[in-house]
Amino acid sequence: MSSTGDWRPPLVADRRYMAQSSGARPKSGGTRGSGGGGGRKPPSSGSRTAPKGRPPRRNPISAFFGGIFRWIFRVLWGIGWRVAFLLAIAVGTSTLYFYQKLPELSDLLDGRARGSVTLLDRNGDVFAWRGETFGGQIDAQHVSPNLRNAIVATEDRRFYYHLGISPRGIIGAMRINLAEGRGPLEGNGGSTITQQVAKLLCLGVPYDQANWKSEADYEADCRSGGVYRKIKEVPFALALEAKYSKDEILTIYLNRAYLGAGTRGFEAAAQRYFGKSANDVTPAEAAMLAGLLKAPSYYAPTNNLERSRERANIIIGLMEEEGYLTKEQADEAHAHPAKLSAAAAARSGGFFADWVMDSGPSYLTRNTTEDVIIRTTYDQRIQKAAETALNDVFATKLKEGSKAQAAVVVMSADGAVRAMVGGRNTADAGAFNRATQALRQTGSSFKPFVYAAALDLGYSPSDYVDDSPLTLYTPGSGNWSPDNYDHEYHGVITLTDALAESRNIPAVKVSEAAGRDNVRRVASGFGITSNLADGPALALGVSEATLIDMTGAYAGILNGGSAVQPYGLTDLRLMGDDTPLMGQEGGLGERVISEQAARELTYMMTQVVERGTGRRAMLSDRQVAGKTGTTQAARDAWFLGFSADYVTGVWMGYDDNTPMQGVTGGGLPAEIWHEVMVRVEEGLPPKPLPMIIPEPRLPPVAQASPGNSGANPAPAGGNRNQGEGGFFQQVFSAFGKNRQD
Repeated sequence: MSSTGDWRPPLVADRRYMAQSSGARPKSGGTRGSGGGGGRKPPSSGSRTAPKGRPPRRNPISAFFGGIFRWIFRVLWGIGWRVAFLLAIAVGTSTLYFYQKLPELSDLLDGRARGSVTLLDRNGDVFAWRGETFGGQIDAQHVSPNLRNAIVATEDRRFYYHLGISPRGIIGAMRINLAEGRGPLEGNGGSTITQQVAKLLCLGVPYDQANWKSEADYEADCRSGGVYRKIKEVPFALALEAKYSKDEILTIYLNRAYLGAGTRGFEAAAQRYFGKSANDVTPAEAAMLAGLLKAPSYYAPTNNLERSRERANIIIGLMEEEGYLTKEQADEAHAHPAKLSAAAAARSGGFFADWVMDSGPSYLTRNTTEDVIIRTTYDQRIQKAAETALNDVFATKLKEGSKAQAAVVVMSADGAVRAMVGGRNTADAGAFNRATQALRQTGSSFKPFVYAAALDLGYSPSDYVDDSPLTLYTPGSGNWSPDNYDHEYHGVITLTDALAESRNIPAVKVSEAAGRDNVRRVASGFGITSNLADGPALALGVSEATLIDMTGAYAGILNGGSAVQPYGLTDLRLMGDDTPLMGQEGGLGERVISEQAARELTYMMTQVVERGTGRRAMLSDRQVAGKTGTTQAARDAWFLGFSADYVTGVWMGYDDNTPMQGVTGGGLPAEIWHEVMVRVEEGLPPKPLPMIIPEPRLPPVAQASPGNSGANPAPAGGNRNQGEGGFFQQVFSAFGKNRQD
């Protein structure tokens, strides 16, 4: 040991001694400080010199943790490659399983559990669809390149390059979800088109009514997210890629995607929205269709056209970015956005279509599993006329925000319904059809059936009745004293005047004399069958009816006295079949009153419009007949009438039966009727109404009556069947004084 304490291992000392004794000299350059740069710096005093060829000792702490990390890595690697191997086997096995279950391509194109119903108007043009419409099979090779490119640019830019899944797309979607404050798997899913097809196919699980409450629940489960569903999508997507080509996968997507308004597949959507095949859509139309994939109902152009166009503009930009459109083509598409077809733009016929669907057998309409074509009586021109007229009157005559409702029905004399407005389109209107579902009191619009019963017994519109105060005793209710609307009495007046001025007391007297049973027979024969009142108030319209039934009853007057059954369906057949499964040529039924009585009643109703309560309904260029109706406290207001061409009924009121202020049947309903008929009759030549103008008769000679001091005159004229004075002699003898019997 040296005196300085610089101990070295003997081996090192021996090596240095041997080197010196052998005459070896250090390499030129000396130490680092000598400037040569090639020698080794001598160790400083008190330090150890590392032996030549042996690495320096490592920090024991670093060595310890390094060993632990190396051990963990070896363990993880050992586990990892085994797990990866097992996962590969599981994915491969699952992929093979799904691959073997996948059917032929043609079996996957129409995935609907229900069929569709296409409704045609009287001219054979489509105006509405119900159920799930499938426009027919299309394929990716022949579809419009604009549509194919729009879908790929929007949904999966790398569709033609991946194997069914896109890790980059999934990671990007997770990043977006987290940035927007959602969970990593909530919102954007980063699914490829292949994965979306896997969802559309419900991972190969078919719809079974026994296992699901409804088809909607089944589809909701198919579209559900979550880790487990995402994991299952992977082998199914791989199986799709292995089984089918890229174009075949895209073909499945083109045919099965839901695109709003009941359309399944791009062909159905193109036909529904644009009236053309998906093979022929323009870039702007293709962009609008592709934009529906994100939220079909929200972006449906029939729901909100401007919103749909805004979404389409985004798609056009994506198509330009991907090189599918030049800048000029993109600018052209932006400048000329897609337009809806006439049928889609009209958005009309909804209430009518629903009514027709309910009128047919459910297994061929609402619950059909086949594609059905229904021809109807519907007239799109008349429908537009009715809708426009109603909107115009409400816009100009009512306060903004009014919740008053109205309904309109237009039909031909045989009961063929041409147009139907089931209510105004307000925020709280709902889908309730006020034309066919609302039972409302008919008021004075019921009175034509009272006079029809009398005329059918053989009496003339020129016969007289006494408009004077009346009190009747009704068992269980006591005395009942009807009153006129204006609280005035006109004495002896003709039946024509009584109807024209809508006098209540004469209507009751005529009803009592003709017999309530006869009145009920006539009303029910014409189609008013809902709980007709038993008491004398029957004549004043206390019974309830729907607008379509009342309109049909008035059609019976126009056609000469025969009952009609309002109808809208004329022909129902399966798509592609030439033979209809059911149909109807007309709605005429049995005769209710004589043709002469119907023609005389028509004359009486023309006087309602020309000089009575319905003057606001008058048309300047043709004869019309009609009747007003207002119920107690103006809860319901009606005007029903006809020209030689069409019968139209209008009802107005509140859904909650709130009384209206200042509204009578001769007011707004008559104005609506007028506006509807002006538009309906536009371009049609005037025709005279089929009516009989009666011979005038002298009023009866005043005769004294016990207890009445001659206040009630005796009738002049009388029952054609019973002889002079017979019928209305009964009226006056029965009501010549106030009775309590």
